[in-house]
Amino acid sequence: MHAASSTSTPLPPFTGEVSYPRDRFMRLPEVINTCGLSRSTIYDLISREQFPAQISLSGKNVGWLASEIDRWMQSRIAQRDGGRA
Repeated sequence: MHAASSTSTPLPPFTGEVSYPRDRFMRLPEVINTCGLSRSTIYDLISREQFPAQISLSGKNVGWLASEIDRWMQSRIAQRDGGRA
């Protein structure tokens, strides 16, 4: 048996940002479900550079980085709250 160490490393303060140990791609249905926007609205916002652009995975397959979608959602919340996040 191993004895538990009495010293512990303190956790860094929570900054409100989600950390991804390893980022991942989200396909369109998951992006739609996560952010609540329709397909046409997502592509319209991308064309106006107001939403993260998709990344070509292969052929006609595209995905979005989960961290970029999360940052976009956090920026919308901050905008609603007058810049306070």
